[in-house]
Amino acid sequence: MSSPGKTSWPEVLHWSVYPAMDKIKSDRPELTIDSLPVGTIPAPPGFQSDRVLVFYQQEEGVVHRVVVIPVVG
Repeated sequence: MSSPGKTSWPEVLHWSVYPAMDKIKSDRPELTIDSLPVGTIPAPPGFQSDRVLVFYQQEEGVVHRVVVIPVVG
């Protein structure tokens, strides 16, 4: 039985959102990756075993940076 693969990406903390999403997708291409401003409730809410949420700080005129370690769920 194979392992499910990587489930968290602490190395992308403070990265720009799109390179972080690319890294996660390269590690786990089968997952859905969504980016959301920090504090946003995902749709659908709750744990999703096939999803990674990338939360970023939203600031006008600034590159959006990952502010929460992305994890499967």
